[in-house]
Amino acid sequence: MDRKLRTHEMKRKSLDEFRKAQKSGLTLILDNVRSAHNVGSLFRTADAFLASSIHLCGYTPRPPHSDLEKTALGATSSIHWASHDSAAKCIDQLKPEHCVVGLEITENAIPLDKFSWPGKPIALVLGNEVSGISSEVLAKCDICVEIPQLGTKHSLNVAISAAIFIWQHYTIKKGGI
Repeated sequence: MDRKLRTHEMKRKSLDEFRKAQKSGLTLILDNVRSAHNVGSLFRTADAFLASSIHLCGYTPRPPHSDLEKTALGATSSIHWASHDSAAKCIDQLKPEHCVVGLEITENAIPLDKFSWPGKPIALVLGNEVSGISSEVLAKCDICVEIPQLGTKHSLNVAISAAIFIWQHYTIKKGGI
């Protein structure tokens, strides 16, 4: 039987090594994500794949927050984050250097498996757990991508959706971790 590795055997980066490491070029924009647990999970996923930053917009919970820290497990110390009054204003600042991708089901959304890397850094917009990405913010996205689903539900948890997108495009499309 295979033995589970202990933490010290996993060869993870130290906080200092992480800060000095070349980042993946992915930025996350959270548009009024309401759950601190989801935000913490997004910090952890961003850390796992060397994301450049997270932008917490609108009423999205911000560190320090006990529920956020419970799921982030310290990733709020490794991932650069910024706070914004609105996701629309955040996108205006990032758009010159990023392709803004909304992860949302829209009439012209591209299925994730058909999406091609745009050749420049991506700012991935993630919306509210109930209402999704706001109309104002959706209008500022360069493209929308959806995760095809086969069941009766038409949405996934926001943190799970982000993890699927990041895994698909950072490991498969860009050639591995």
